[in-house]
Amino acid sequence: MKPIVSIIMGSTSDLPVVRRGADFLESLAVPFELKALSAHRTPAAVEEFARNAASRGVKVIIAAAGMSAALPGVIAAQTTLPVIGLPISASLMGVDALLSVAQMPPAIPVAAVGVDAALNAAVLAVRILALADEDLAKRYREYCSSLENKILKADAELAAIDSYKFKVD
Repeated sequence: MKPIVSIIMGSTSDLPVVRRGADFLESLAVPFELKALSAHRTPAAVEEFARNAASRGVKVIIAAAGMSAALPGVIAAQTTLPVIGLPISASLMGVDALLSVAQMPPAIPVAAVGVDAALNAAVLAVRILALADEDLAKRYREYCSSLENKILKADAELAAIDSYKFKVD
């Protein structure tokens, strides 16, 4: 199947973080691709990727980057597709990457999720895609329902513990 989400990272060292988002997309049967291209080391390849993503059928791009985190913005400057920036905690606990992703110039939007929040990036991609795909919207609603059920079950289990008491000092 042709990918409709592209997850692009500046380095394969970002893969352990990115994997959680990829696993979520896989669990909802969303076709995606993984790519490693650097805004600084492979700028021509990044430009080609960004300019051709829509014509290849990609509908949303998740761009993961640490440190200067230029990749999401460079891609957003060259495509009209939604770009979700995933800051990676490569240095300064990811604050540098988060600010780089969030502080884009006017008319070059990049949605920013939290540092290392690959799952949230993938969930946001699904929410965007689900606007035009009722089958995906249904699968996403089922996922949300499973989260609710998990918390309700945990709450019921907690309530059943008779010996559990809160101590206030």
